[in-house]
Amino acid sequence: MRELDVVLTAYFDQDYAASGEVDKRAFRELLALPDPDLNAYLLGPTTPANPEIAHVVALVRSKAMS
Repeated sequence: MRELDVVLTAYFDQDYAASGEVDKRAFRELLALPDPDLNAYLLGPTTPANPEIAHVVALVRSKAMS
């Protein structure tokens, strides 16, 4: 989905390299999820149960809104 690519690329290009190892691992785990889950987490109101992934989702969402 194009919308997901835009949201994820903004975070990856600007923040991923400077992120800590926990956030990097959580971001990689996030990318491994099926597209419907990614859509629900990044573009919808759903929050992941995993707190580390939820933290990265919040970072990605904040980057997309700035």
